[in-house]
Amino acid sequence: MWQQVGATEYLIAGLAIWLAILSIFLFKTISHYRKLTKGVKGQTLDKVLEEIIDKLNLHDQQKQQLIKHIQKLEDWQKICFSKHALAKSSGRTSFKAPPRFPMGVRTASTMTVVISSLHSRGGTRVYAKGVFGAKPTTHPFSKEEKEVVEKAARQV
Repeated sequence: MWQQVGATEYLIAGLAIWLAILSIFLFKTISHYRKLTKGVKGQTLDKVLEEIIDKLNLHDQQKQQLIKHIQKLEDWQKICFSKHALAKSSGRTSFKAPPRFPMGVRTASTMTVVISSLHSRGGTRVYAKGVFGAKPTTHPFSKEEKEVVEKAARQV
């Protein structure tokens, strides 16, 4: 009979320990649930989680819109002026050879334009020449224009 009482006591002690462990886990789960639903009145955890998922979906949509907008900006940046150079021709100040100020401007792609201005007593003339790949597309370059294009092409 002592063995039966000892086995029963072991069984009751084991069940008490098991019940204590389960109670601890239950209290932790309940406190975690209350933290999740803190400040939310009249809603269940399911509703709170659905709202969180909706917010995540909204954030994903906004992120995709931002990615598209950034791509458009990057596309625009490719055609904006990114490299430039300016040079003044040296020593030519007589009426027959007015000073020349060529300016080369490059975009992020290979399109380029060279703008030259000729200043004289009678006025100022401005010329633009198209450039593709550091070579003129229509008219040949003057010495200064060629220097400016090469200078702009060397910029990083």
